[in-house]
Amino acid sequence: MAARGVGLLLAGILVAVGVLWTLQGLGYVDGGFTSGRTWATIGPLVAGFGVALGFVLLRPRR
Repeated sequence: MAARGVGLLLAGILVAVGVLWTLQGLGYVDGGFTSGRTWATIGPLVAGFGVALGFVLLRPRR
């Protein structure tokens, strides 16, 4: 049960970081090295991985 909580925390962090990187990459948020097209692409991938991890951890057990 504790591993599930840690996984959900990690999923939330991944989503938050992915959204931040996306916004920085698109120029909506000022940020040091995370600006430009590369981070606007990496951000949604990281956020999507976090969402997928959350879905996997929250699905009912068989």
